[in-house]
Amino acid sequence: MGLRKLWAGPTLLLLLAGHTLAQIEQQSEYCLSPGCVKAATAILNNIDPSVDPCKDFYEFSCGTFLKETVIPDHKSSQGVFSLVGDKLNERLRKVFESQAVGGQPKVYDSVRNLYKSCMDEDYIEEDGTEHVRAIMKELGGWPLLEGDKWTGTGFTWYQLAEKAGRLGFDTDKLLTVTISTDDQDSTRRLIKLDQPGLGLDREYLIKGRKDKDVEAYFTYMVETAVFFGAERDLAEKELEEVLELELKVAAMSQPKEERRNVTALYNPMPLSQVKSFWPGVDWVEHVNKVLDHPNVTVTGSEVVNVATPSYMRQAGEYLPAVSPRVLANYMLWRYVKSTMSYLGKKALDIKLDYDKVLSGKSQQTPRWETCVKSTAGIDANYLYFLEGSLTNAVGAMYAKRYFPAEKKEVADEMVEQIRKEFKTMLDELDWMDAATKVKAHEKVDKMDAHIAYAKEILDDKIIDKFYTGLNLGSKSYLQNFLDLKKFINVYYVENLRKPVDKHSWTTHGGAAIVNAFYNPDENSIQFPAGILEGAFFQADRPRYMNYGAIGLVVGHEITHGFDDQGSQKDGDGNLVDWWEEDTKHKYLKRAQCIIDQYTNFTVEVEGETFHVNGINTQGENIADNGGIKEALRAYTRLVKETGPEKRLPGLEYSQRQLFWLASANVWCNVMRPPQLKNQVLTDPHSPARFRVNGPFSNMAEFAADWSCPLGSNMNPVNKCIVW
Repeated sequence: MGLRKLWAGPTLLLLLAGHTLAQIEQQSEYCLSPGCVKAATAILNNIDPSVDPCKDFYEFSCGTFLKETVIPDHKSSQGVFSLVGDKLNERLRKVFESQAVGGQPKVYDSVRNLYKSCMDEDYIEEDGTEHVRAIMKELGGWPLLEGDKWTGTGFTWYQLAEKAGRLGFDTDKLLTVTISTDDQDSTRRLIKLDQPGLGLDREYLIKGRKDKDVEAYFTYMVETAVFFGAERDLAEKELEEVLELELKVAAMSQPKEERRNVTALYNPMPLSQVKSFWPGVDWVEHVNKVLDHPNVTVTGSEVVNVATPSYMRQAGEYLPAVSPRVLANYMLWRYVKSTMSYLGKKALDIKLDYDKVLSGKSQQTPRWETCVKSTAGIDANYLYFLEGSLTNAVGAMYAKRYFPAEKKEVADEMVEQIRKEFKTMLDELDWMDAATKVKAHEKVDKMDAHIAYAKEILDDKIIDKFYTGLNLGSKSYLQNFLDLKKFINVYYVENLRKPVDKHSWTTHGGAAIVNAFYNPDENSIQFPAGILEGAFFQADRPRYMNYGAIGLVVGHEITHGFDDQGSQKDGDGNLVDWWEEDTKHKYLKRAQCIIDQYTNFTVEVEGETFHVNGINTQGENIADNGGIKEALRAYTRLVKETGPEKRLPGLEYSQRQLFWLASANVWCNVMRPPQLKNQVLTDPHSPARFRVNGPFSNMAEFAADWSCPLGSNMNPVNKCIVW
């Protein structure tokens, strides 16, 4: 309250003396506009001034938020980031519940109907479980439900995968077959064979059968089977064998640490050669049946990428020895598991019991929120990221209603300022040779920036054409989802032979998500409209706030082009080693410093100590460190050109200090212990505390702005600097 008084007293006196607010602001060193007052209020609501900023800047910046924020029962975490997402979800709800207007693109009806079918809980209760039973029958039956009627005659895992794919399910239970960009020629697509997705993350499964999280997964299996009519004793017996199979598949799969090397995951060869890894399968026939398109077929000479030869060899040896019943039980479990979110209350309660252990959430998500996220493709399935999904349609519906064009102009300018600063940083590097610098400059010059959304999504005719053939008109929520997946699959297959247009609007129309991306295949950065809101960006507040928040994000995405993975591709998005040998060695040494620094960060979860995985998080950590540096430098240069901005009311912090606070505040976040464990085990992003304290402690500018003595936590003697 005292801090507010420092500002309010003189202002009140001036008002009493007959001055207008505009006159007062002109005379004041403080900005008194609504945008500035809101920004000041947000910081005051988050910080804990009793904490020494040189000891723990995250606690200083977010301490009050951490103490006072209550995580909703249906969530596993709550943070400034997710609060922006909550606002987006509320807006999307209004969009999806709005009445159709004549002349709108036909796909808008599909969007609204997908949402409506999700909201129709009565029909889901009536139809959902029987619908899944019918699907099981179509797939040949779940053996543990069929009993002795299931003989396994003629069964093969790959034929079951083909059948499931035709119904709209993923075919990735024992092998993933996808269409992706060719790493060495980013203008074309090719078929990729890779290790499978798992029902529980590998990082949990490798802990073994007795781990409590693996036990929760097994309980989920059994309760699901019993829900569909299995006898409990039989379900436990047969699913024990299923879990044993999945533990073996997890052990054969490559860990995330090994999958950061893009070169190692690129092994092109004729499809006919795949049988040398995995005999006993007609690979040409299998791939054609997965593609399932009359106009797109492959032969033995088709070049495919075998991403994980080690998995292919081991699976090719192991799986033929597994009984057909165990294989079928496993695959049917995985297909049924993928439907549980689309069913009624009992199924959702079974899933919630499992989620309680893995994420800590204790209550069902409000139905409208579940349906908004599912329709927008931002739920656990993340269809948002798939070409041919509803991303562009939802983006169009959102952008037309909620995103003014002037916001885009301000964001465009920030991106160019920060890009320019990165180029200056390249010139100043003393560890990079001249030839590599030239190629680095070429890469950042070629980096396409996509801000808010592609303008084409506002053209109804273009949107109508893009979604030709899609009609989500079923009353069944599950069927609409499966129909959408089939449309997406056909989209990928039909584009297999077409050249990749990296500048196409079709992959940059997704306005409705709170996130930002770097695409190494395109060498592009994307900042959807959804993140240009709230704590990240406001056009009516000082630029030090925007540069600290969304500026950090912009710098982060640019730096991804030069992290341990992004640096493996050139300015055209091709897998090319463009580094001189000695410079690459110096780069890797600097990256190792980041790996070691973050590996030393630990979190305590329910009596267990977990170290951050410095290898898996190195890309994000390098991007965090580079991003804040670029944003600060770009803002500093701006101040030199245009002069300092006014400070925020009620806060006795300099403009530079407010920059750091704005940046730290976007990471204020409270998380349930099981979710924190999940993040440390599986997420490429470090926990929020280290996304602030790690990068900031590596910057001499931070120590100077906050007068942190050398050797303090936030000003260590040895700092890690990559870019």
